[in-house]
Amino acid sequence: MKSSLLLLLLEVSSVCLQESSRPNFVLMMVDDLGIGDLGCYGNNSLRTPNIDQLAQEGVKLTHHIAAASLCTPSRAAFLTGRYPVRSGIAGYNILGVFIFNAASGGLPSQEITFAKAAKQQGYETALIGKWHLGLNCKSSDDHCHHPSVHGFNYFFGIPLTNLRDCQPGHGTVFHFHKYLTKGKITAGIVLLTALVLHYSGVITIRRGLVLSLLFLLLVVTGLLVAFTMIIPYFNCVLLRDHDIVEQPFKSENLTQRMIHEAVDFIERNSQRPFLLFFSFLQVHTAIFASAAFRGMSRHGIYGDAVHEVDWSVGQIMETLDRLNLTENTLVYLTSDQGAHLEEISATGEVHRGWNGIYKAGKSTNWEGGIRVPGILRWPGRIPGGRQIDEPTSNMDLFPTVVQLSGASVPEDREIDGHDLMDLLQGRAERSKHEFLFHYCNAYLNAVRWHPRNSSSVWKAFYFTPNFYPQDKMACFHTFSCFCTSDYVTYHDPPLLFDLSKDPSESTPLTPDTEPAFHSIVATMKEAVEMHQRSLKPVKSQLSPGNVVWKPWLQPCCSTVTQLCQCQQDP
Repeated sequence: MKSSLLLLLLEVSSVCLQESSRPNFVLMMVDDLGIGDLGCYGNNSLRTPNIDQLAQEGVKLTHHIAAASLCTPSRAAFLTGRYPVRSGIAGYNILGVFIFNAASGGLPSQEITFAKAAKQQGYETALIGKWHLGLNCKSSDDHCHHPSVHGFNYFFGIPLTNLRDCQPGHGTVFHFHKYLTKGKITAGIVLLTALVLHYSGVITIRRGLVLSLLFLLLVVTGLLVAFTMIIPYFNCVLLRDHDIVEQPFKSENLTQRMIHEAVDFIERNSQRPFLLFFSFLQVHTAIFASAAFRGMSRHGIYGDAVHEVDWSVGQIMETLDRLNLTENTLVYLTSDQGAHLEEISATGEVHRGWNGIYKAGKSTNWEGGIRVPGILRWPGRIPGGRQIDEPTSNMDLFPTVVQLSGASVPEDREIDGHDLMDLLQGRAERSKHEFLFHYCNAYLNAVRWHPRNSSSVWKAFYFTPNFYPQDKMACFHTFSCFCTSDYVTYHDPPLLFDLSKDPSESTPLTPDTEPAFHSIVATMKEAVEMHQRSLKPVKSQLSPGNVVWKPWLQPCCSTVTQLCQCQQDP
């Protein structure tokens, strides 16, 4: 009896020791934040004291790369540790993200996220904020792509993203109102010209045809206007778990509400291992800030939003301190991609961030689009006050979190991220990433090579976006740079840069300026071929059929006649 009791006590103490050695995780991702927007990365006109303190107490990564330059694929890669093309979160058309809640595409259920792995190890898991990886498949409430399918026990946030539709006076998704206006003007000009030619005797048009054309123009215009007016009710949905609590959601104080949810989650689970993914809606278009922060920065509403993000980080850090969880919590802060340079409001105000010395921004694989902040803090386990300049990826968080949670990295699939702990703790001086592949939708756009015996970081572009205006390094004519052939210029041989000497990608190298040009390009080509052989055919979740609006998939908290509106949360 005594020996059995002793064995039981030893087993319990072993489990307790194992649980106490496993950290909690607080993973924070800001939306469209430029690497140059933070004081710890060189900004001297925005105040980010809480994030700066986080960097001082932890490790700052200066060569941290998002696996994609758009929200949906970048987040898929972050959660799974895999290039988004492996899970089908990539397409061959213009759209590279989901723009409707009532679309059928999303992160496939067979993918393993770090939340799913941690949950299996007994962690309590939560996602608060933005998801943007799909919602439904066959009905308006099957929630086949919901965060709960991917390991999150609790969800409070939005299934899509903070589009212009969700901010009165900011226009509609992807400036659709501009194209609508152009379409009406074009149709009107065609009809007017036909009438003038008819009454001038040049051509003969039957009266019935003219009336039919006028009626068709009015019907099409009416339908398009009605659709743009009701998009906010369709796209701007706030969920708690599987229930709609606000439709359309109001951004006023929404960040404050989400921080309240985060603090409450940490307090409820302070005595057990937890994983919190706090996914900011800010600073994505349309920009918003709570009343307490409006007018508080030198950079308009965008700067105000950055200040609110920093305050939010401070609230979470303060909660960890108050609950004596700081020493046992790994904190990570990043952005899903670079700042959106084309962000100009419907009234002409510039609402964009700063990517520092790096070229271009969101929706491109120039450094400004994919080099993002990367800050990690774990007092006592990760030496503080350090800076690491080696190439790392947001995909690296998957194996890092999975292994620290006590789980094993899956061996039945390709994992492209690498565990960061050796690098963070100083046991390794070099990154495990020799090559990183940069996709624009499903197209291989560029390759990064950090040779094992060199300090150089080579980057080769196989095509680049056509900027407009050209000197602005952005795509103002389309509001976002696209990947398809009509919008890019192909390069053979590729454009080659050495980022260790030219991080701003200002001057492409040539065989005349780089003697090893051809051997470098050949090595990268060989790596590309090997990488592509590792890709398995997978259904595209961003195909036209998977991104189009489908009325039977539309989440709605009231009858259609009431335009899907409700406010059920106090």
